[in-house]
Amino acid sequence: MPEARIIPLRPDDDEAYTPAPSAAGWEQQISGGMEFLRRRMTGDYETDEFGFDPDLTDHLLLPLLRPLFSKWFRVETQGLENVPSTGGALVVANHSGTLPVDALMATVALHDEHPAQRRLRLLGADLVFELPFVGTMSRKIGTTLACNEDAERLLTEEELVGVFPEGFKGIGKPFRERYTLQRFGRGGFVTAALRTGVPIIPCAIVGAEEIYPMIGNAKTAARLLGLPYFPVTPTFPLLGPLGLVPLPSKWLIAFGAPIDTASYGPAAAEDPMLVFNLTDQVRETIQHSIYQLLLQRKSAFR
Repeated sequence: MPEARIIPLRPDDDEAYTPAPSAAGWEQQISGGMEFLRRRMTGDYETDEFGFDPDLTDHLLLPLLRPLFSKWFRVETQGLENVPSTGGALVVANHSGTLPVDALMATVALHDEHPAQRRLRLLGADLVFELPFVGTMSRKIGTTLACNEDAERLLTEEELVGVFPEGFKGIGKPFRERYTLQRFGRGGFVTAALRTGVPIIPCAIVGAEEIYPMIGNAKTAARLLGLPYFPVTPTFPLLGPLGLVPLPSKWLIAFGAPIDTASYGPAAAEDPMLVFNLTDQVRETIQHSIYQLLLQRKSAFR
């Protein structure tokens, strides 16, 4: 009988392995980690006027989110070429999922997969900044208050700003209404774009609806805790802390063609009919894109 041989997998094999980091690679990672700790302990890092901390974001917060993005949700992105590499722009997306995980995944997508590694400066509701720890970390990752003043300042400084006009109505809606957009408010995001002349980038996100399917709302608990809703899902609160683990749904994020606002001029922000029409146009574009993504996705979990 011929002697058995062990044949190593080649890089092009279906089950090719990933080589373990070399000793030099580990040394570099350890050195980088020690340098990061030194900067944090000595205060040798900078934050902007909104509290954004690029050093902490790049070396701690984004690395914590990447496994969720690539391994757990297996996010696929489309239309990144529609997001400008430089200059201000307003990314407008649908909101869902009980917890605002969709905003974090969009942040990772634009930083890691856009050729220019764009940072998405999110606009958050007042409640976000009232929560202990969550409010601080939100500031650190670049989130600021969802008001026109802050949005216009960021856009004027040529930042990429992200807004979710559905707010709590979107992330707190019942599972039976999944992928149906809620009202987009009064169009404040449109007036901010008109006053600063930046393009609006419609963004459709599919996958977030399934991570915490909201089958009920404990309104008494929500009122006692001062929350807009208190979700009841198939796993929470039944399984306690284990119920906070999101289900591994399959995600698709699509960035649509930019909608021009510069041609209207800043004064157009005072035209309520134009603001209404543009708001409706953005909403309908996102809703149509969501339907297209749902047709592309084979299953909610693969």
